[in-house]
Amino acid sequence: MLRSVASTYRAAFSGLPRAVWVQGLAALVNRSGTMVLPFMSLYLTTKLGFSVIAAGQVLSVYGVGSIAGSWLGGALSDRVGPVRVQVASLAATGAGFLVLSRLSGRLAVTLAVFGLALVAECFRPALFTAIARGSEAAVRTRSFALVRLAINLGMSFGPAIGGVLAVHHYGWLFVADAATCWAAALVLGLAAPATGDAPREARTGPGDVRSPWRDGPYLAFLAVMVGLGTVFFQISSTMPLYFRQHYHLAEDSIGLLLAINTVIIVAVEMVLLRALEHRDHLVLAGLGCLLVCAGFGLLPLGSSPAFAALSVVVWTAGEMLSLPFTNSVAASRAPAAASGRYMGAYSLAFSFSFVLAPAIGTAVYEGLGPTALWFGVAATGVVLWAACVRLARWFRPAPGAVAAAAGPRYDGEE
Repeated sequence: MLRSVASTYRAAFSGLPRAVWVQGLAALVNRSGTMVLPFMSLYLTTKLGFSVIAAGQVLSVYGVGSIAGSWLGGALSDRVGPVRVQVASLAATGAGFLVLSRLSGRLAVTLAVFGLALVAECFRPALFTAIARGSEAAVRTRSFALVRLAINLGMSFGPAIGGVLAVHHYGWLFVADAATCWAAALVLGLAAPATGDAPREARTGPGDVRSPWRDGPYLAFLAVMVGLGTVFFQISSTMPLYFRQHYHLAEDSIGLLLAINTVIIVAVEMVLLRALEHRDHLVLAGLGCLLVCAGFGLLPLGSSPAFAALSVVVWTAGEMLSLPFTNSVAASRAPAAASGRYMGAYSLAFSFSFVLAPAIGTAVYEGLGPTALWFGVAATGVVLWAACVRLARWFRPAPGAVAAAAGPRYDGEE
């Protein structure tokens, strides 16, 4: 029995390129210090005295900066290479956290948050581009999942430790986040030859260089991602407030709840994806969207820490079925010469949702009440599921392309 389980896990991690492992190591180091954003709404309201609405507006400004950063990071990845963009982004982000920790006025905090988002969010499209270029189609979904696993393993430490630090002094969150950004930049910088920015011909060589903004099905797919992201980013805006006000949980308990999400992903996701990677990726993503929204929709139905943990388990299951497969869908749609721009557009969709999420979430939370917010989220899940199923036929590879692919790849059949 144990031998069979070990074999299953070995198969899930086999065949992944060295460059992807390096990206995963850097992501693990970086995300082990993710402490500021999960507690930003509480920091702004409890320590700086901002109202709930004002805190939501500041978080929306982060989203505006991340939109610019996503576009810039994608464009630079096609020009100078994704690894260089990641190193520069991490170095600047660490400095940005330290600057932000010294500010208290609303205007100064808002401007600093915008600048921090601009440099920090250059990282995401560069990371996506590096994985897309560094892995073959047959293992691309698991390559993305490996880096997600590293991110979530790091975040199983980051928010939990951050919750403990926040109880004592919020300033330590900024110091720890900055230090891990710089450490991750060092890992990528030292491993740059092994990581390998894509060769020049992959960036500028012949081939289809269509723009993501002229690709109709891809734009519809991005609209679905905006909806999913707007729901998902309630994790860093209204969900902590709800856990604090209605479940009566302190910051350290909230951090432990978020750690449940990451522990499940680390333990289960790679094996799950190995079992499902031949299925239709967008259909699976639609089911994931439905479960993510259902997890949030459960929140008004209970009030105990155990029930809060159940809701986390449900939306975590949805996350594992949605985000790894949507990452792969976006990368597979991108032409080689425009991969940075396609992945930048994909990242930009989530950045745009980061603008919408706190603004819409806090407005509904304050205006109509949290119950209306969470039930509205549950209804949104049905819409997102239907949209993914409808779009799936536009993203299924031609039979010849599937046959030519090296190794297994999803065949678009249920």
